[in-house]
Amino acid sequence: METDQIMSAIFLIAVLALILPGFLSTNNKIKQFMKNLSIWVIIVIIIIITIYFIK
Repeated sequence: METDQIMSAIFLIAVLALILPGFLSTNNKIKQFMKNLSIWVIIVIIIIITIYFIK
């Protein structure tokens, strides 16, 4: 792995650690949790694809 990829992974893990507690506390219903989780997955996939095509 290159240094850029390692730093990106560390950044994403740090953001996840900051967002996860609030995300879990506000999504107490399973339907709402799955909807919001799918939105986050789509956002992450878009970011990864964008980075892939830029390089």
